[in-house]
Amino acid sequence: MADFHGVFPYLVSPVDADGRVGTEVLGRLCDDLIRSGVHGLTPLGSTGEFAYLNAAQRLTVVQTTIEAARGRVPVVAGVASTSTSDAVAQARAYQELGADGILAILEAYFPLAEAQVESYFRAIADAVELPVVIYTNPNFQRSDLTLDVIGKLATHPRINYIKDASTNTGRLLSIINRCGEAISVFSASAHIPAAVMLIGGVGWMAGPACLIPRQSVELYNLCTADCWDDAMKLQRRLWRLNEAFARYNLAACIKAGLAIQGYDVGDPIAPQAAFTADERKAVEAVLRDIG
Repeated sequence: MADFHGVFPYLVSPVDADGRVGTEVLGRLCDDLIRSGVHGLTPLGSTGEFAYLNAAQRLTVVQTTIEAARGRVPVVAGVASTSTSDAVAQARAYQELGADGILAILEAYFPLAEAQVESYFRAIADAVELPVVIYTNPNFQRSDLTLDVIGKLATHPRINYIKDASTNTGRLLSIINRCGEAISVFSASAHIPAAVMLIGGVGWMAGPACLIPRQSVELYNLCTADCWDDAMKLQRRLWRLNEAFARYNLAACIKAGLAIQGYDVGDPIAPQAAFTADERKAVEAVLRDIG
């Protein structure tokens, strides 16, 4: 079973007004991120606008990422649906394409009991022979993963990781204490990555790493070397981008930042709004200060 750790940028999904996926720019971004030292790639996370894509677009995004990676780093593809059968079909399709892992996301319209939430994630893990990262984001999800459900899912042989996008670092420590070595924790842009590494996290999956991959890798290396003073100095400098990410639309922020850096990834998918000129200038100023 693969060992996932380190910096996994949540990739954007470049889609033009006619619905075509910009495979060339996505492939170039993936290649540049790998050359910058990231440890993996995650298409179809929140920054990848999975909720706004159709099945064919999702498939193209994942296939493009896998082809660009060329086995150099693992690709953990996002699977998200309101129905278990559709999520299972996505997971199997991405495994067939050559994904190295699955990021399992639950989209819910009607509220679900804990047993149904657990069964959804178990069904995905049962359907593939890949390590599964379960993803919880209480800011956006109607049915969240409770500590009890996480503890039960951690007993599954392929559910080895969790990406928690809450702002509650204490919750992460509770997960680590409850699950031990059965499940490894990735932080998100809502957390302070260095703090999560300090309490036992294994890395972070987040959109800002698309914009500052080298600095993100440097921060990870400082943490794993126990150079906490230097890590926190760098973390304080990088945190301004996380603040901007929290202030604005997720995809719009990262897409605007990538455009500033020369990647024509387009606007966020409608009905989301593109950045205004002032918002773009604000992100540009943050990137300039970070260097």
